[in-house]
Amino acid sequence: MEGRVLITGVAGFIGFHLARRLLADGWTVLGIDNLNDYYDPGLKKDRLAQLEGHPAFQFQKIDLADRSGMEALFAGPYFDVVIHLAAQAGVRYSLQAPHSYVDSNITGLLHILEGCRAQKTAHLLFASSSSVYGANSHLPYSVHDPVDHPVSLYAATKRAGELMAHSYAHLYGIPCTGLRFFTVYGPWGRPDMAYFSFTRKILAGEAIPVFNHGKMQRDFTYIDDIIEGVTRLIPKIPNAQAAWPQDPAASAAPFRIYNIGNHTPVALTDFIGTLESCLGEKAQIEWLPMQDGDVVATYADVAELQEAVAFAPDTSLQDGLQQFVDWYRRYYG
Repeated sequence: MEGRVLITGVAGFIGFHLARRLLADGWTVLGIDNLNDYYDPGLKKDRLAQLEGHPAFQFQKIDLADRSGMEALFAGPYFDVVIHLAAQAGVRYSLQAPHSYVDSNITGLLHILEGCRAQKTAHLLFASSSSVYGANSHLPYSVHDPVDHPVSLYAATKRAGELMAHSYAHLYGIPCTGLRFFTVYGPWGRPDMAYFSFTRKILAGEAIPVFNHGKMQRDFTYIDDIIEGVTRLIPKIPNAQAAWPQDPAASAAPFRIYNIGNHTPVALTDFIGTLESCLGEKAQIEWLPMQDGDVVATYADVAELQEAVAFAPDTSLQDGLQQFVDWYRRYYG
C-alpha cells in the first residue's frame, strides 16, 4: 500500500522506526509529537533528524491533549491511514504522575477518534499494551482472554483506549485495529526501559536494580519485528462480523485486537546474562522486592497475528540485544 499516513508519537521509539519503514515503502508521512521531557528530548530530536531530510516526510509539534490543535490537524488533507502510537508510557511513572496518563492516553485518544470520525478514516491502528492483561495468570496471554483486572493506571488507560476505539467502530463504522505490544527493545529505544538503563549502569560500573529478586519473565520483542507486524496489518482492514461469537477477540463492529510479541518469554536473569555477553561486562546486581503495578510474567499468544498476516516475531534475544548494544556504543560514544 501507498498513500498518506498520520503517525502520532513519531519522535518516539516505535513511531520513528515505523515512519522510516513507511517512507521507504513509498508512503507520504505526516508525523506529530509533543517532544515532552518524560525522557531525554534530545534523543527524540535526533530520531526526528533521521527523518526530516526525506521529501515525503512532514513534522508538526502538537500535543494530543490540545483539542483545537488536533481539530486543525484533521481539518487539513485527508489521511488514508492513521497510526496512533503516542501515549504517556511507563507503568511505574503512572504511580507518580497519574494525570498525565489521562491527558494523553484518554483525552488524546478521544481527539484522534473524533478526527478519524470527521475524516471517515479508512483504517485506524492504535497502540495498546501487554499491560492490559494485568492480573490475568493464564499464560500465554491470548486476545481471547478477558482483560478486566489492570494492576496499574497505565494499563487501565490502555484498556480504556481499546474500549473507546471499539465504541467508535460500533457507532461510526471506523475500522479500528488495536496492537498489544510486548516489551519492545532495540536501537533508538526508550531510556526508561530496563534493557537501556541496565546497559548504561553496567558500562558505568553501577549496580542494576532487579525486582522480585529476578523471578520475572518478559516476552522481549525486537523493534524490527514490531514494525513488520504493524506494516502487514495496515491493509488488513477489519470488517464487522454479522454473527458475533461473544468472544473478546472479535466484534460485531469493524474492530480487531492483535498481540505482537516474540511468544518466547525470557527469565530476567537469563536476559541479564545475555546483555552481559553482548557488552563484555559483568553486572553488579541489587536484588529488590516486587514493585507495585508490575506483573511476574508476560507471554504473547500470536496465533491471530499469524493467521491474519502470516507473520510472527522471531528475532532471538542474543541478536536483538547485540544490535542494540552496537547502536548504543555508536550513539553515546
